[in-house]
Amino acid sequence: MGESLKKRDEIRLEDTWDLGAMMPSDQVWEELFKGTKDRLETYRSFQGKIKEDGQALCDCLAFDDGISQDIETLYVYAKQSLDQDTGNQKYQEYTDRADALSCQAAGLSAFIVPEILEIPDGTMKEFIRQTPELLRYERLLEQIGKRREHTLDPAIEEILARSMEATQNPAQIFGMFNNADIQFDPAVDGKGNQVTVTHGRYIALMQSRDRVLRESAFHSMYKSYRQYKNTVASCFAANLKQAVFYAETRKYPSSRAMYLHGNEIPEEVYDNLIETVHRFLPLMHRYCRLRKEALGVSELHMYDAYVPLTEMPEEAISFERAKEMVLEGLAPLGGEYLALLKEGFDSRWIDIYENEGKRSGAYSWGTYGSHPYVLLNYNGTLDHVFTLAHEMGHSLHSWYSNHSQPYTYAGYRIFVAEVASTCNEALLIRHLLEQAESREEKLYLLNHFMESFRGTLFRQTMFAEFEDIVHRKAQAREALTAEALCGIYRKLNEEYFGPDMVIDEDIDYEWERIPHFYTPFYVYQYATGFSAAIAISSRILKEGKPALDGYFEFLKGGCSRTPIELLKLAGVDMEKPQPVEEALRFFGEILDEFEHLLKSR
Repeated sequence: MGESLKKRDEIRLEDTWDLGAMMPSDQVWEELFKGTKDRLETYRSFQGKIKEDGQALCDCLAFDDGISQDIETLYVYAKQSLDQDTGNQKYQEYTDRADALSCQAAGLSAFIVPEILEIPDGTMKEFIRQTPELLRYERLLEQIGKRREHTLDPAIEEILARSMEATQNPAQIFGMFNNADIQFDPAVDGKGNQVTVTHGRYIALMQSRDRVLRESAFHSMYKSYRQYKNTVASCFAANLKQAVFYAETRKYPSSRAMYLHGNEIPEEVYDNLIETVHRFLPLMHRYCRLRKEALGVSELHMYDAYVPLTEMPEEAISFERAKEMVLEGLAPLGGEYLALLKEGFDSRWIDIYENEGKRSGAYSWGTYGSHPYVLLNYNGTLDHVFTLAHEMGHSLHSWYSNHSQPYTYAGYRIFVAEVASTCNEALLIRHLLEQAESREEKLYLLNHFMESFRGTLFRQTMFAEFEDIVHRKAQAREALTAEALCGIYRKLNEEYFGPDMVIDEDIDYEWERIPHFYTPFYVYQYATGFSAAIAISSRILKEGKPALDGYFEFLKGGCSRTPIELLKLAGVDMEKPQPVEEALRFFGEILDEFEHLLKSR
């Protein structure tokens, strides 16, 4: 791990994604940018007319779709080009220009929703009768109707739209700080060797059997964040304030209500998740106690939270082998799905390895009209094999939605975004458990499965509770200093991990490095999605084709129905606490099996 990172131009072409499939060249980007910018004024030709004429309404919505799709392409290409090398100023400029164009379009189109909301229901029905093409937008018009009480007059809507360019700054500032600017001191291993610490390598370091290295890397990471605690706290507080501003301006009772309403999710789903996980926290505490015993340590520290509980000789898994493992594990999804997976593997959908300046982590993204893309920082661990399965789950969900829905309804809601990805992970690990040839291998995989529950269901729910608390405090105009945020975060760690975990002071600063907090009320959906995915994967393995048929209807659904209704197609009702309860009970069963195997030596 001590070797220096390659520069972007040193990475093999075949190991990089092919953004040319989305945008042939920077020149084409410039031409599309100019053409889109020149077309924006056409919005003015529709203003005042769409509430009077059905054909004008239909033409306006079609024009808005076209502009949105072009701006999306401009932004995604610019941002993905920047993500592959965050120090590239050219693509930072492209990203800023595309973002500014989006804000300009939002300002010019701000009249659309208020004018639609002025149309009486009887008149709208007549518009649809006279202009059958409007049937395509019927669901969209229904969604807009639900926003009636939160939509202001056109002049104010235009001001709010224009304000977004300024209020998005906290997220942008944090992104540059976290991906391009912050640096970490080298860690030191048990032999005294220096080891490079990066975002991309941090979890691998935390999984090392070398406890000296784990502790050193842990303190290295948080030493850097502690130095910037006040700056990051100010940045984060500004992001909370902008959320509260828009919620109050649009007459929502809270920022949480605004964000969940926008995704058509009842707030009860959020509360049910936190309450249900709290009831099952004794399982988490038991897991920590078992972890302490298995590692044979007198004190269990936060830097001991990721290391596998059982040692299993494991060579680095090549990317070629990783692809084979994913294909084998996802065989229950059928031939068509596997063929699409192979196409993604063979057609440069994936940017595989870490390079200097590359964005950390992993994601799946793309645009309507091109295939999806996956950013990885692959390092040969089993975790990263699961990351590949996860991100390709996102990608194929996007592929099915894009090929089954018009642009208007292709983009699925965040609430369902983690279901397909996590279902892939669940199928893969169950396959690997079946194929395990030794007790040690089975223990290793069970540990990995338990870690999925800890890291996704428990950890993301803790994040969700943190978000809920700090947004409420922001709304109450309470000061959210670094000290206050650290105190809240520490209390939650104590509650979730229980008495057998030493809550190191450094972990108080972990909230500083979580990018998802800058997309408010996002992270809880990892936990709900995980719960839904466990249920769906179980149905697929037990029922076969009937479950698959419902699952593919879900994948093809985009946002043509509410997220709750889409999941019902796959046999899961997230309005009830049962899916979360079932997932947590399953965690208890895995914990029992692991403990039994561990003690049967």
